[in-house]
Amino acid sequence: MNTRPNIESPNTTRVLYVSFNADSSCFSVGLNTGICVFQSKTCLLKSTRDFNAGVGLVQMMGTTNYLALVGGGKFPKFASNKAIIWDDLAGKVAIEISTLSTVRGVQLSRSRIAIVLQNSVRLYSFEKPPNLVSVYETADNALGLCSLSDKVLAFPGRTAGQIQLVDVGTGNVSIIPAHSSPLRAIQLSPDGELLATASDTGTIIRVHATSNCAKVAELRRGIDPATIFSLAFSPSGSLLACTSDKATLHVFDVPHPKKPPKRPTPSSSTILPSAGDGGGRGKWGILSKIPLMPRVFSDVYSFASAPFEAGDEAPVVAGLPLTENTTLGTSRPAKGIIGWVSEETLVVVGAGNDARWERFVIAVGDDGRRYCVREGWKKYLGNN
Repeated sequence: MNTRPNIESPNTTRVLYVSFNADSSCFSVGLNTGICVFQSKTCLLKSTRDFNAGVGLVQMMGTTNYLALVGGGKFPKFASNKAIIWDDLAGKVAIEISTLSTVRGVQLSRSRIAIVLQNSVRLYSFEKPPNLVSVYETADNALGLCSLSDKVLAFPGRTAGQIQLVDVGTGNVSIIPAHSSPLRAIQLSPDGELLATASDTGTIIRVHATSNCAKVAELRRGIDPATIFSLAFSPSGSLLACTSDKATLHVFDVPHPKKPPKRPTPSSSTILPSAGDGGGRGKWGILSKIPLMPRVFSDVYSFASAPFEAGDEAPVVAGLPLTENTTLGTSRPAKGIIGWVSEETLVVVGAGNDARWERFVIAVGDDGRRYCVREGWKKYLGNN
């Protein structure tokens, strides 16, 4: 039996990284040959730039022409210890920030640049030259977990499972003991009022209010452990979507601390579980009311779910673990990255050779229940 992996053609364009901008109106793609930006709603190409070299991380600042870039892939465009702020309108580097170790992540706002390293987060002012505002120590963070809004910065604490929450204006730091195992996903709501987190276990998603660190929701993705791919709040912050290696997209209702609760709908109590990987609130019916029953029977489940294309691509460098020394774009390609186009529409995109865009809508059925329905999909690279 021939078990050798297929040799990738040097002319094959491969997506190394994908991310949404702050309002999810666009998603940016890092390629082994350069970068490109697509409109999220239609998947139409907005801009592209050929570097003839790899970009392993790209993050767009709002709807501006500035993008944060880090080199990646087999032939990186930039050194792995440099965060580049690229002015795509001018076609040149606007700001360059060098660090002493590999950059694992970058987040941008209009006033701040957050650079994530293996064991720290460095916060800079967005100006030329950038001013180092603060440095925060963290637990090992090879995934580069970090989320930045105009008000708040969230990233792993010094202890596995904890969150450090920084008020960008005052510099005050709060600690949230979110999980007992290492973090896998962190996401702030668009208004910065809510923070969603998931751990390596991948069964429970916890949502905290950033104003007082109080837990406002505990959501069960499923019973079996899973690797969480992405968490994303809807524009209003009242819905939360989640993807994992179970290849299922889940959508949850989330209480917002500054908005009135939604009126109950039939879907929040009667929808049946789908594919054995979730269902609706109270999906266990009367079992959830019996005292001393395991908490899995009373947990809050997603009100709707749908399959998405998770793929099964191997890493570019077979068997390479994700560590401090792993080059961006050479680990397993990201899948299931979520962006909300509107309160009822969300898209899911992935990296790798089989780079896909899928659009889903939250629709109300004839029975009055809400469903998550795939409306369309596309392979967004020309060579696919």
